Amino acid sequence: MAGSTYGTLFRITTWGESHGPAIGVVIDGCPSGLSLSEEDIQKQLDRRKPGQSKFTTKRNESDTAQILSGVFEGKTTGTPISVIVYNQDQRSRDYGKIKDCYRPGHADYTFDAKYGIRDYRGGGRSSARETIGRVAAGAIAKKILKQLGIDLITFTRSIGDICIPETEYHYEDIAENMLYMPNNDYAKKASDYLESCMKNQDSSGGIVECRVKGMPVGIGETVFDKLDASLAKAVVSIGAVKGVEIGDGFEASKNHGSNNNDAFTCQNGSVIKKTNHAGGILGGMSDGSELILRAAFKPTPSISKEQQTINTALEETTIAITGRHDPVVVPRAVVVVESMAAITILDQMMINMSAKMDALEAFYCKTE
Repeated sequence: MAGSTYGTLFRITTWGESHGPAIGVVIDGCPSGLSLSEEDIQKQLDRRKPGQSKFTTKRNESDTAQILSGVFEGKTTGTPISVIVYNQDQRSRDYGKIKDCYRPGHADYTFDAKYGIRDYRGGGRSSARETIGRVAAGAIAKKILKQLGIDLITFTRSIGDICIPETEYHYEDIAENMLYMPNNDYAKKASDYLESCMKNQDSSGGIVECRVKGMPVGIGETVFDKLDASLAKAVVSIGAVKGVEIGDGFEASKNHGSNNNDAFTCQNGSVIKKTNHAGGILGGMSDGSELILRAAFKPTPSISKEQQTINTALEETTIAITGRHDPVVVPRAVVVVESMAAITILDQMMINMSAKMDALEAFYCKTE
Protein backbone atom coordinates (compact mmCIF):
# COMPACT_ATOMS: atom_id res chain seq x y z
CA MET A 1 0.00 0.00 0.00
CA ALA A 2 1.31 3.40 -1.02
CA GLY A 3 0.06 6.80 0.08
CA SER A 4 0.64 6.79 3.85
CA THR A 5 3.02 9.77 3.62
CA TYR A 6 1.96 13.40 3.21
CA GLY A 7 3.98 16.60 2.84
CA THR A 8 7.25 17.73 1.24
CA LEU A 9 9.52 19.42 3.79
CA PHE A 10 7.27 18.95 6.83
CA ARG A 11 6.35 15.35 6.11
CA ILE A 12 4.27 12.84 8.05
CA THR A 13 3.86 9.07 7.71
CA THR A 14 1.00 7.44 9.63
CA TRP A 15 0.96 3.73 10.41
CA GLY A 16 -1.09 1.09 12.21
CA GLU A 17 -4.59 -0.38 12.15
CA SER A 18 -7.72 0.19 14.20
CA HIS A 19 -7.54 -3.23 15.93
CA GLY A 20 -3.77 -3.72 15.81
CA PRO A 21 -1.46 -3.31 18.82
CA ALA A 22 -0.86 0.40 18.24
CA ILE A 23 -1.16 3.32 15.86
CA GLY A 24 1.15 6.25 15.29
CA VAL A 25 3.09 8.66 13.12
CA VAL A 26 6.62 9.60 12.08
CA ILE A 27 7.21 13.32 11.49
CA ASP A 28 10.13 14.48 9.33
CA GLY A 29 11.22 18.08 8.92
CA CYS A 30 10.49 19.51 12.35
CA PRO A 31 13.12 22.16 13.17
CA SER A 32 15.41 21.60 16.13
CA GLY A 33 15.04 23.54 19.36
CA LEU A 34 11.23 23.51 19.56
CA SER A 35 9.93 22.92 23.10
CA LEU A 36 7.80 19.78 22.85
CA SER A 37 6.27 17.44 25.39
CA GLU A 38 3.83 14.56 25.31
CA GLU A 39 1.35 16.86 27.03
CA ASP A 40 1.43 19.18 23.99
CA ILE A 41 0.32 16.29 21.81
CA GLN A 42 -2.10 14.86 24.38
CA LYS A 43 -4.13 18.08 24.56
CA GLN A 44 -4.94 17.72 20.87
CA LEU A 45 -5.55 13.96 20.97
CA ASP A 46 -8.04 14.47 23.81
CA ARG A 47 -10.15 16.55 21.41
CA ARG A 48 -10.70 13.52 19.13
CA LYS A 49 -10.67 10.57 21.52
CA PRO A 50 -13.78 8.39 21.83
CA GLY A 51 -16.26 8.35 24.70
CA GLN A 52 -16.53 12.12 25.14
CA SER A 53 -20.31 12.24 24.85
CA LYS A 54 -23.39 10.22 23.93
CA PHE A 55 -22.73 11.19 20.32
CA THR A 56 -19.37 9.43 20.12
CA THR A 57 -18.38 5.77 20.11
CA LYS A 58 -18.19 4.18 23.55
CA ARG A 59 -14.86 2.56 22.72
CA ASN A 60 -12.84 3.22 25.88
CA GLU A 61 -9.47 4.47 24.72
CA SER A 62 -7.21 6.87 26.64
CA ASP A 63 -5.29 7.59 23.42
CA THR A 64 -2.18 8.25 25.48
CA ALA A 65 0.68 9.59 23.34
CA GLN A 66 4.25 8.44 23.83
CA ILE A 67 7.17 10.15 22.05
CA LEU A 68 9.73 7.55 20.98
CA SER A 69 12.31 9.71 19.19
CA GLY A 70 13.28 13.18 18.03
CA VAL A 71 13.01 14.92 21.42
CA PHE A 72 15.80 15.31 23.99
CA GLU A 73 15.47 17.15 27.30
CA GLY A 74 12.20 18.70 26.17
CA LYS A 75 13.51 20.04 22.85
CA THR A 76 13.21 18.71 19.32
CA THR A 77 16.53 17.59 17.87
CA GLY A 78 15.72 18.02 14.18
CA THR A 79 15.62 14.24 13.68
CA PRO A 80 12.44 12.24 12.90
CA ILE A 81 9.85 12.41 15.67
CA SER A 82 7.98 9.15 16.26
CA VAL A 83 4.76 9.10 18.29
CA ILE A 84 2.93 5.93 19.31
CA VAL A 85 -0.54 5.39 20.81
CA TYR A 86 -1.39 1.88 22.00
CA ASN A 87 -4.84 0.46 21.28
CA GLN A 88 -6.38 -0.73 24.55
CA ASP A 89 -10.07 -1.46 23.99
CA GLN A 90 -10.42 -3.33 20.70
CA ARG A 91 -13.48 -5.56 20.43
CA SER A 92 -12.71 -7.50 17.27
CA ARG A 93 -15.49 -9.97 18.08
CA ASP A 94 -18.00 -7.27 17.09
CA TYR A 95 -16.93 -7.82 13.48
CA GLY A 96 -16.92 -11.62 13.46
CA LYS A 97 -20.49 -12.02 12.20
CA ILE A 98 -20.08 -9.55 9.35
CA LYS A 99 -16.50 -10.25 8.28
CA ASP A 100 -17.65 -11.79 4.99
CA CYS A 101 -20.09 -8.97 4.17
CA TYR A 102 -19.34 -5.78 2.28
CA ARG A 103 -20.55 -2.97 4.53
CA PRO A 104 -22.32 -0.22 2.55
CA GLY A 105 -20.39 3.05 2.65
CA HIS A 106 -17.15 1.35 3.75
CA ALA A 107 -13.96 0.34 1.93
CA ASP A 108 -14.50 -3.43 2.36
CA TYR A 109 -15.23 -4.15 -1.31
CA THR A 110 -12.50 -1.90 -2.70
CA PHE A 111 -9.88 -3.39 -0.35
CA ASP A 112 -10.80 -6.92 -1.45
CA ALA A 113 -10.87 -5.94 -5.13
CA LYS A 114 -7.47 -4.23 -4.99
CA TYR A 115 -5.43 -6.27 -2.50
CA GLY A 116 -7.24 -9.60 -2.25
CA ILE A 117 -7.06 -9.33 1.54
CA ARG A 118 -8.41 -6.91 4.14
CA ASP A 119 -8.47 -6.39 7.88
CA TYR A 120 -12.19 -6.63 8.61
CA ARG A 121 -11.75 -5.56 12.24
CA GLY A 122 -12.92 -1.97 12.22
CA GLY A 123 -11.68 -1.29 8.72
CA GLY A 124 -7.94 -1.58 9.37
CA ARG A 125 -6.11 1.33 7.75
CA SER A 126 -9.36 2.92 6.55
CA SER A 127 -10.57 3.31 10.14
CA ALA A 128 -10.96 6.78 11.65
CA ARG A 129 -8.35 5.74 14.25
CA GLU A 130 -5.72 6.38 11.58
CA THR A 131 -6.32 10.09 12.23
CA ILE A 132 -4.56 9.79 15.60
CA GLY A 133 -1.25 10.14 13.76
CA ARG A 134 -2.49 13.20 11.88
CA VAL A 135 -3.59 14.91 15.09
CA ALA A 136 -0.28 14.17 16.81
CA ALA A 137 1.63 15.68 13.87
CA GLY A 138 -0.82 18.57 13.73
CA ALA A 139 -0.08 19.41 17.36
CA ILE A 140 3.54 20.01 16.41
CA ALA A 141 2.66 21.97 13.27
CA LYS A 142 0.25 24.21 15.21
CA LYS A 143 2.85 24.90 17.87
CA ILE A 144 5.32 26.09 15.21
CA LEU A 145 2.65 28.18 13.45
CA LYS A 146 1.66 29.75 16.78
CA GLN A 147 5.22 30.99 17.22
CA LEU A 148 4.97 32.51 13.73
CA GLY A 149 1.83 34.40 14.70
CA ILE A 150 -0.60 32.10 12.88
CA ASP A 151 -3.67 30.84 14.76
CA LEU A 152 -6.31 28.31 13.72
CA ILE A 153 -9.84 28.10 15.08
CA THR A 154 -11.96 25.16 13.96
CA PHE A 155 -15.52 24.14 14.79
CA THR A 156 -18.67 22.36 13.70
CA ARG A 157 -20.60 24.66 11.41
CA SER A 158 -23.51 22.33 10.70
CA ILE A 159 -24.98 18.93 11.50
CA GLY A 160 -27.60 17.70 9.09
CA ASP A 161 -29.54 20.75 7.92
CA ILE A 162 -28.89 22.67 11.14
CA CYS A 163 -26.35 25.29 10.05
CA ILE A 164 -25.09 28.27 12.05
CA PRO A 165 -25.13 31.57 10.09
CA GLU A 166 -21.76 33.32 10.15
CA THR A 167 -23.38 36.34 11.81
CA GLU A 168 -24.25 34.16 14.81
CA TYR A 169 -20.80 32.68 15.52
CA HIS A 170 -19.79 32.92 19.17
CA TYR A 171 -16.37 31.31 19.41
CA GLU A 172 -16.49 31.24 23.21
CA ASP A 173 -19.35 28.71 22.94
CA ILE A 174 -17.24 26.10 21.12
CA ALA A 175 -15.79 24.62 24.31
CA GLU A 176 -19.15 24.75 26.09
CA ASN A 177 -21.04 22.12 24.10
CA MET A 178 -20.30 18.53 23.15
CA LEU A 179 -20.62 19.21 19.41
CA TYR A 180 -17.95 21.98 19.26
CA MET A 181 -20.42 24.42 17.68
CA PRO A 182 -19.87 28.21 18.03
CA ASN A 183 -23.44 28.74 19.22
CA ASN A 184 -24.98 26.88 22.15
CA ASP A 185 -28.54 27.37 20.91
CA TYR A 186 -27.76 25.73 17.59
CA ALA A 187 -25.83 23.00 19.43
CA LYS A 188 -29.02 22.19 21.35
CA LYS A 189 -31.00 21.94 18.11
CA ALA A 190 -28.31 19.72 16.60
CA SER A 191 -28.29 17.51 19.72
CA ASP A 192 -32.05 17.01 19.46
CA TYR A 193 -31.66 16.16 15.78
CA LEU A 194 -28.95 13.58 16.54
CA GLU A 195 -31.13 12.04 19.24
CA SER A 196 -33.80 11.43 16.59
CA CYS A 197 -31.21 9.92 14.25
CA MET A 198 -30.12 7.50 16.95
CA LYS A 199 -33.70 6.51 17.74
CA ASN A 200 -34.14 5.72 14.04
CA GLN A 201 -30.90 3.65 14.07
CA ASP A 202 -29.39 6.15 11.67
CA SER A 203 -26.55 8.69 11.45
CA SER A 204 -25.84 12.21 10.22
CA GLY A 205 -23.26 14.18 8.31
CA GLY A 206 -22.15 17.77 8.77
CA ILE A 207 -19.63 20.50 7.99
CA VAL A 208 -16.42 21.48 9.78
CA GLU A 209 -15.09 25.02 9.31
CA CYS A 210 -11.49 26.09 9.87
CA ARG A 211 -10.37 29.71 10.02
CA VAL A 212 -6.72 30.74 9.95
CA LYS A 213 -5.61 34.18 11.13
CA GLY A 214 -2.18 35.75 10.66
CA MET A 215 -1.39 34.25 7.25
CA PRO A 216 1.42 36.07 5.42
CA VAL A 217 0.95 36.98 1.75
CA GLY A 218 2.26 34.68 -0.97
CA ILE A 219 2.16 31.20 0.58
CA GLY A 220 1.43 28.63 -2.14
CA GLU A 221 2.13 28.41 -5.87
CA THR A 222 0.13 29.36 -8.95
CA VAL A 223 -0.42 26.11 -10.86
CA PHE A 224 -0.46 22.56 -9.47
CA ASP A 225 0.81 23.48 -6.01
CA LYS A 226 -1.83 26.07 -5.21
CA LEU A 227 -2.38 26.53 -1.47
CA ASP A 228 -6.09 25.78 -1.89
CA ALA A 229 -5.31 22.69 -4.00
CA SER A 230 -2.93 21.41 -1.33
CA LEU A 231 -5.46 22.07 1.41
CA ALA A 232 -8.16 20.30 -0.59
CA LYS A 233 -5.97 17.21 -1.03
CA ALA A 234 -5.07 17.20 2.67
CA VAL A 235 -8.65 17.50 3.86
CA VAL A 236 -10.23 15.11 1.35
CA SER A 237 -7.68 12.51 2.49
CA ILE A 238 -9.58 12.40 5.80
CA GLY A 239 -12.01 9.50 5.80
CA ALA A 240 -15.69 10.51 5.30
CA VAL A 241 -14.88 13.90 3.72
CA LYS A 242 -16.80 14.29 0.46
CA GLY A 243 -16.35 17.98 -0.30
CA VAL A 244 -14.13 21.01 0.40
CA GLU A 245 -14.85 24.73 0.11
CA ILE A 246 -12.55 27.77 0.25
CA GLY A 247 -14.28 31.04 1.09
CA ASP A 248 -17.74 31.21 -0.46
CA GLY A 249 -17.08 27.87 -2.15
CA PHE A 250 -20.11 26.47 -3.96
CA GLU A 251 -22.15 29.57 -3.11
CA ALA A 252 -19.85 31.57 -5.40
CA SER A 253 -21.33 29.69 -8.35
CA LYS A 254 -24.64 31.47 -7.71
CA ASN A 255 -23.10 34.93 -7.52
CA HIS A 256 -22.05 37.65 -9.99
CA GLY A 257 -18.47 38.80 -10.44
CA SER A 258 -19.44 42.29 -9.32
CA ASN A 259 -20.47 40.84 -5.96
CA ASN A 260 -18.00 37.98 -5.64
CA ASN A 261 -14.87 40.04 -6.33
CA ASP A 262 -13.19 41.37 -3.18
CA ALA A 263 -12.40 45.08 -3.55
CA PHE A 264 -8.90 46.18 -2.52
CA THR A 265 -8.14 49.19 -0.38
CA CYS A 266 -5.19 50.55 1.61
CA GLN A 267 -5.28 50.83 5.39
CA ASN A 268 -2.34 52.18 7.38
CA GLY A 269 -0.04 51.48 4.47
CA SER A 270 -1.19 47.88 4.08
CA VAL A 271 -3.18 46.31 1.25
CA ILE A 272 -6.43 44.77 2.52
CA LYS A 273 -9.70 43.53 1.04
CA LYS A 274 -13.07 45.01 1.95
CA THR A 275 -14.68 41.55 1.80
CA ASN A 276 -13.35 38.00 1.80
CA HIS A 277 -15.42 35.93 -0.63
CA ALA A 278 -12.14 34.35 -1.83
CA GLY A 279 -11.45 32.92 1.62
CA GLY A 280 -7.92 34.28 1.87
CA ILE A 281 -6.50 32.73 -1.30
CA LEU A 282 -6.06 34.37 -4.72
CA GLY A 283 -4.36 32.64 -7.67
CA GLY A 284 -3.35 29.76 -5.41
CA MET A 285 -1.49 32.05 -2.98
CA SER A 286 -2.50 33.41 0.41
CA ASP A 287 -3.56 37.07 0.20
CA GLY A 288 -2.98 37.98 3.86
CA SER A 289 -6.64 37.91 4.90
CA GLU A 290 -8.32 35.25 7.02
CA LEU A 291 -8.17 31.83 5.39
CA ILE A 292 -11.58 30.11 5.44
CA LEU A 293 -11.84 26.38 4.78
CA ARG A 294 -14.83 24.04 5.08
CA ALA A 295 -15.05 20.25 4.90
CA ALA A 296 -18.27 18.32 4.27
CA PHE A 297 -18.52 14.96 6.05
CA LYS A 298 -20.87 12.20 4.98
CA PRO A 299 -23.07 10.42 7.55
CA THR A 300 -21.33 7.66 9.52
CA PRO A 301 -21.78 4.50 7.39
CA SER A 302 -21.87 2.11 10.37
CA ILE A 303 -25.54 2.09 11.36
CA SER A 304 -27.69 -0.51 13.11
CA LYS A 305 -30.55 -0.10 10.63
CA GLU A 306 -30.80 -3.08 8.27
CA GLN A 307 -29.16 -2.48 4.86
CA GLN A 308 -28.93 -4.48 1.66
CA THR A 309 -25.53 -5.76 0.54
CA ILE A 310 -23.67 -8.82 -0.76
CA ASN A 311 -21.07 -11.09 0.80
CA THR A 312 -17.68 -12.22 -0.49
CA ALA A 313 -19.39 -15.13 -2.28
CA LEU A 314 -21.42 -12.49 -4.18
CA GLU A 315 -24.65 -13.61 -2.53
CA GLU A 316 -27.42 -11.11 -1.73
CA THR A 317 -27.84 -10.53 2.00
CA THR A 318 -28.71 -7.89 4.56
CA ILE A 319 -26.60 -6.38 7.30
CA ALA A 320 -27.24 -4.54 10.55
CA ILE A 321 -24.02 -3.26 12.11
CA THR A 322 -23.75 -3.60 15.87
CA GLY A 323 -20.94 -2.49 18.14
CA ARG A 324 -19.67 0.95 19.12
CA HIS A 325 -19.92 3.65 16.45
CA ASP A 326 -20.33 7.42 16.25
CA PRO A 327 -23.77 8.59 15.07
CA VAL A 328 -21.88 11.59 13.65
CA VAL A 329 -18.13 11.92 13.07
CA VAL A 330 -18.06 15.70 12.77
CA PRO A 331 -17.32 16.77 16.40
CA ARG A 332 -14.31 14.46 16.68
CA ALA A 333 -13.20 15.41 13.17
CA VAL A 334 -12.88 19.10 14.05
CA VAL A 335 -9.33 18.67 15.34
CA VAL A 336 -8.44 16.40 12.40
CA VAL A 337 -9.38 19.07 9.85
CA GLU A 338 -7.46 21.63 11.90
CA SER A 339 -4.42 19.36 12.03
CA MET A 340 -4.33 18.71 8.28
CA ALA A 341 -4.73 22.43 7.59
CA ALA A 342 -1.84 23.24 9.96
CA ILE A 343 0.42 20.57 8.47
CA THR A 344 -0.29 21.82 4.94
CA ILE A 345 0.22 25.50 5.75
CA LEU A 346 3.50 24.83 7.60
CA ASP A 347 4.77 22.63 4.78
CA GLN A 348 3.90 25.29 2.19
CA MET A 349 5.60 27.97 4.27
CA MET A 350 8.75 25.88 4.56
CA ILE A 351 8.75 25.30 0.79
CA ASN A 352 8.28 29.04 0.24
CA MET A 353 11.13 29.85 2.61
CA SER A 354 13.40 27.25 1.01
CA ALA A 355 12.73 28.67 -2.46
CA LYS A 356 13.59 32.17 -1.26
CA MET A 357 16.83 30.95 0.31
CA ASP A 358 17.77 29.14 -2.92
CA ALA A 359 17.04 32.29 -4.95
CA LEU A 360 19.07 34.44 -2.53
CA GLU A 361 21.99 32.00 -2.67
CA ALA A 362 21.89 31.98 -6.48
CA PHE A 363 21.87 35.81 -6.53
CA TYR A 364 24.94 36.09 -4.30
CA CYS A 365 26.76 33.42 -6.33
CA LYS A 366 26.24 35.51 -9.47
CA THR A 367 27.49 38.72 -7.84
CA GLU A 368 30.69 37.24 -6.44
